[in-house]
This record gives sequence, C-alpha cells and structure tokens, in this order.
Amino acid sequence: MRTWAGYSVAAALLLGLPLALFATGQAENPAAVRASYRRPAAIPFPDSNPFSNAKHALGEKLFFDPQLSGSKTISCATCHDPARAWSDNLPHAVGVKEMALRSPTLIDVAFTEPLGWDGKFADLESVTFGPLSSAANMDITEQELIKRLTTAPGYADAFTRAYGDAKVTRPRIEQALATFERTITAGEAPFDRWIMGDESAIGAQAKRGFALFNGKAHCAACHNGPSFTDGSFHDIGTAEGDDIGRGQIFPTSVKLRYAFKTPTLRDAAKRPPYMHNGSAATLQQVIDLYDKGGIDRPSRSPEIRPLGLTPDEKADLIAFLQTLSGAPATPNAPPPLR
Repeated sequence: MRTWAGYSVAAALLLGLPLALFATGQAENPAAVRASYRRPAAIPFPDSNPFSNAKHALGEKLFFDPQLSGSKTISCATCHDPARAWSDNLPHAVGVKEMALRSPTLIDVAFTEPLGWDGKFADLESVTFGPLSSAANMDITEQELIKRLTTAPGYADAFTRAYGDAKVTRPRIEQALATFERTITAGEAPFDRWIMGDESAIGAQAKRGFALFNGKAHCAACHNGPSFTDGSFHDIGTAEGDDIGRGQIFPTSVKLRYAFKTPTLRDAAKRPPYMHNGSAATLQQVIDLYDKGGIDRPSRSPEIRPLGLTPDEKADLIAFLQTLSGAPATPNAPPPLR
C-alpha cells in the first residue's frame, strides 16, 4: 500500500458505518456522516501488479506518449487531461473519430472497479487495450505498439528498470499504465478540510447543501464515501435509445437496462458536461434532471424519484458540489525518453 492524498469508496465500510447511513440519508450522528467521507491513507495495489517507482515512471511516460496511437498524434492524456480534471470537457470523447460516450475522469479509478460506463472492464489492466486498439479511438494494433516501443529511444532502459529486462509485452504495458493511473487523485478540497475540523473551510450555503445531499436530495444513496460514488450501476431514468449501458452485458437483467456507472463527484465542477453521454451542460441541469425523477420504467433505480427541490435548495447543492474541487493537477508531460 502506497501513502497518498486520495480517497476510497471502501473507507466507509472500513470505518464500520452502516450502509443504511447512505441509503436513507437519515444518519443519526452528523459526525459519523462527515467521517464516512474522510480519505484513507493508502492506495490499494493488486498482488498481481504491486507498486514500484520504476513501473510508475514507465506508466507515466506511456500515458503521455502519442506513439501509443496509430497516427502518433493521440495519447491517453488527450482524453484524460490532468488540466481538465483528468477528462476533456467534451460531450463525447474524440479520438480518430467522435465517440458516443463522454471520457470519464480518471480520478480515484483505483477504487471504482469495474470500469467503463457499462463496467465491461474488470480492472485497470484490462482497460488499456480497449481504447488503444479501437479504430475510433487510438487505432493501433498490439503488434505495432510493441514494435514501436521496442525500437523507441529510451524504452529499453525504462522496461529494464521496471521489469528486469527490456522485453516489451502487452501485460507489461498494461501493468505500467495501470500503476500510474492508480495514483491519479484529486487534490485536497475545501470539503476535506471541513470534515477534518476546519469549520471555516466551507460556507453556510455549502453546509446546507451537504445536509441536502445526505437527506432530502437523496444524492448520497449512490454518491457516497470519500470518492462520492458507490462504484455501481443505475438507471437514473434519463438515457434512451440503443445504448442500454450495463444491460448490454447482462441482457436478461431488467434492472441493468440503461444502467450506467455512478461517476465520482470529485472535481465535478471542473469537468462539464455531465452524464455518460455529455447531455447535461451544467451542474444546474444535472440537479434539475434528478429533481424531476427520470423516466418511470421497470429498470429505473428505486432511489430515483421526484424531489421537490426549491431554487434555493438547488443553489445550496451546487455550492456544496463546488467544495469538492481540489487544487488543480499540474503534472507536465514527461520529457521524451532518451
């Protein structure tokens, strides 16, 4: 386990807090509610891919390297830009072509497996070659990528430092990128300082918004824990059309039809537009959608219902969500390997 400045969905369970605390929004102990959002001290790395500095450094180089695309013009950071809260502020991801879904942020991905809007990726390692090999995204074959990295200046030394020899393989590429991506976290936000005891860190309006978030607005039913996500999949009654989300993977499941991944709310104010398909341009529009309660259908989550929020309550919720923005990430693309 590596110490870090990040967050964990599992932290609430580790603290021994009842799940009903979030499901009902009626926790009896306000201090316990605040404690359930506190950040843990370490990132979990799988036994099959333990952390090492050399592997992290290699993964960072790969992440910013446009050689990972067929055209040599697109890198992982094109869609997951640290300056844009590890997303791209576009309604739909754009690689070789415009895609149907929005680029999800990479903040806290270590804690939110399975991954993808429909959860088709079991873990970070298995994500890698999805976008790389997609003809619409980065459009490069495994064979071509291995060939490029084998001959690219500096990569032989980087792979040797990470793995003991210079051989470039698909599993090594997957492990290095996943190691780097697990360390992507939001900076400390005003909300974090508040729950650690600094009462002046957020204002009265945001505090009212937090109470609404865990109560009347029912947001914490799904957006709970330090990463503000349950890591699960829900139909919130907004999606229509052929893309039925996780229902494509489980076609016999009524409840998973139109179910998409609950995104983290960390840095949410920095990364419009919203929803899996970028259909909501602002946080105000998102709150309005939830307030209406969504399409009434068998797959709709039981947590989704008309809320009856007043304009002032909506403003309070937005004020709270803005306190989840941390210091901006400032990493630069690493220099080319020599």
